[in-house]
Amino acid sequence: MEKYLINPNEKKSQISKDIYGNFSEHLGRCIYEGLYVGENSDIPNVNGMRIDVVNALKDMGLPVLRWPGGCFADEYHWEDGVGPKENRKKMINTHWGGVTEDNSFGTHEFFELCGQIGCDAYITGNLGSGSVREMSEWVEYMTFGGDSPMSNLRRKNGREEPWRVKYFAVGNENWGCGGNMDAYYYANTYKKYATYVRNYDSGNRIYKVACGPNGEDYRWTEELMKTAGRNMDGLALHYYTITHNWSKKGSATEFNEDEYYACVSKAYKIDEIIRRHLEIMNRYDPAKRVDLIIDEWGTWHDVEPGTNPGFLYQQNTMRDAVVAALSLNIFNKHSDRIRMCNIAQTINVLQAVALTDGDEMVLTPTYFVFKMFKDHQQNTLLGSHVTTDESGCEQGRLPTLIESASEDENGVIYSTVVNTSATDKKQIKCQVADSSVKSVKAEILTGKIEAYNSFDNKEAVKTQAFYDFETTADGFTAELPPCSIVKFIIEK
Repeated sequence: MEKYLINPNEKKSQISKDIYGNFSEHLGRCIYEGLYVGENSDIPNVNGMRIDVVNALKDMGLPVLRWPGGCFADEYHWEDGVGPKENRKKMINTHWGGVTEDNSFGTHEFFELCGQIGCDAYITGNLGSGSVREMSEWVEYMTFGGDSPMSNLRRKNGREEPWRVKYFAVGNENWGCGGNMDAYYYANTYKKYATYVRNYDSGNRIYKVACGPNGEDYRWTEELMKTAGRNMDGLALHYYTITHNWSKKGSATEFNEDEYYACVSKAYKIDEIIRRHLEIMNRYDPAKRVDLIIDEWGTWHDVEPGTNPGFLYQQNTMRDAVVAALSLNIFNKHSDRIRMCNIAQTINVLQAVALTDGDEMVLTPTYFVFKMFKDHQQNTLLGSHVTTDESGCEQGRLPTLIESASEDENGVIYSTVVNTSATDKKQIKCQVADSSVKSVKAEILTGKIEAYNSFDNKEAVKTQAFYDFETTADGFTAELPPCSIVKFIIEK
C-alpha cells in the first residue's frame, strides 16, 4: 500500500484558475462548426455561438480562452475581421489546409463568445507579418473608451464600451511559423512591438506575453530573459506529446500498451522541462516577476483516417485523459511560477474537450478531466507527496501515481490522483497531517486505455461516483483501478 501525505500546514502558492485555460485557433473545425455556426444556422445558437458547446465550456469552468492562433495569428490582420460581414476581406489560411477564411468570426464575435462562456480573453497579436501600428491600433480598438479613430471605429461597428483584454501575446512561435527568427532578433523585435501594446484604461492593465521556447530549447529562454525579461510579464512555452515522431505520430485510437507508455511518459517529461526553464528564468529574474505560460500543450496524434490532414482532427481516449490529468497535477505543483496554460485545442482539433458533427456534440475523456479538476482553481496548493513505484516499458517510464492537493477558502481539501498503470490496481493510504477527517467523497474517470466516446456511444467514458475507499480518523484508504483519475473531496 502506497503512502500519501497531505499537509494542510504547508500552504504554498495559489493555483491560478487560468492554468485551466483552452486554446482556439482558426484551424480545421475549431472555430467554424465547432464554436461558431453563424446566426442563420439551423444548429441552436445565440448570436452564432453553439449553445451546446457554450454550455459545456461553462460547466467545465473554462476561465480563459486563447485566440486567434497559433500560427494563424501571425498571418491574421484584425481589420479584415470587423465591420459588416458581407464586406469583410477573405484570405487563404496557408498554415491549415489552404482553405478560404471569410473572416465572419472576428474580434466582436470572439468577445461575444467569451461573454457567453464567462471567460477572460487571451489575444495573440501578429508580429510575424503585421506592423507595429497594426498591433497598436488593435489594442486601441479593443480597450480604449475615449474619443479616438479606433474606438470610434469600434462604435461604428456596434460596440460602444471597450472590452477587457486580460492577456496579450506579442507574436506566436516566432522561432518557426511566426517568422523563423533567432532568439536575439525576436527579443529585440518583441521589445519594439510590446512598447506600443498600451494600457489605455487604468482598469485594464494588459499582461504581456512573449514567445517562449519550443520544448527543450533552453537557449531561447536564456536569450529572451537576458534581452527582454524586464519588458514581459510572461514567457510562453510550447510542448506537445507525440508518441513516435513528427512524421509518424501514431494513431489516436489504435495503439498497444507499449505505445500507451511511450506517450504518457513523454507527457510526464514536461515536469523536467518546466524545472529547467525555470532555473534559467530565476537566474535573470530572482524576484520571480516573470511567469511561465504554457499556452500550447497536449497530445498530437495522426489525424483520423479520411479527414483533411491540415485540420488536425483526432479522437480522444483514456490515454489522452491520463495525459491531461498528470499534466494538470504537474502545473498545479508549479503554480508559484505558472500563471496560465492553454490546452490545444478546444473543439475538433488535437486534444479537444469536445467534438461536433452537424448538430451533434460529444464530450471527450479530456473534457471530464478538466471538469473534475476545476475545483483546484484559485485554491491554495498544499504540500503533498505519494510514495510510488514506476510504470512503463522500454519506450518510457514514469511514476505510477501522480497527484496534487489544494485547499479552498473553507478548508475543504481537493486531491486529484492519477494511476498511470495500464494494468495494475494501486492501493493508497492517505494521511492528512494534524487533522481529523469528518468526511470523504470521491469521483472517478476510468476505462481501458483505448476507450473513447463516439457519436454512436457518447457515454462510453464519463465520470461517476467512486466508493472503493474507506475513511479513517485522519484520511482514507483506497484502491485505484488501472488507468484511472480519482478526485477526493476531504472535509476536516
